[in-house]
Amino acid sequence: MRELAATESERVWLRLKAKFGDPEKVTRDGRRRSRRDPDASVPFGKGRDPRALGDVLGGFAEDRGWTTTLARADVMAHWPELVGAENADRTEPIAFEDGVLTVRCASTAWTQQMRILRAETTTRIIARFPECGLESVRFIGPDLPSFNRGRRSVPGRGPRDTWG
Repeated sequence: MRELAATESERVWLRLKAKFGDPEKVTRDGRRRSRRDPDASVPFGKGRDPRALGDVLGGFAEDRGWTTTLARADVMAHWPELVGAENADRTEPIAFEDGVLTVRCASTAWTQQMRILRAETTTRIIARFPECGLESVRFIGPDLPSFNRGRRSVPGRGPRDTWG
């Protein structure tokens, strides 16, 4: 008798399925359930482990192509650690464009000193932030007023020291 009931219920199910269609294909809920990974709803299944926030944000930045921009910002933020405290007091990174880091120095003497240390500085930056795309470092002196135009301009050679 049970075998008859089971077969009867199966036949009823098959008739309803034929009449109304497969719920996995017909209903929105059924389609959603059929797309779901069967192991995903298992509490300790694949992909359910918590991940560190840094890993999540790193993946997010990589998906959007922000890694180079963020690495360049890190170079600017960690400048004192890259060149040392004394050098960082007298220099300031001002731009990072097309693989060239531009650094303004406090004086022409510090500009020359940093040019001597260019290879070491470049090596440190590339070792610590390889994603930044650094090709070269450019050191420039301070912005000084020009005597080419304006009230203080003079014809001829212009202002010179006394030994001319």
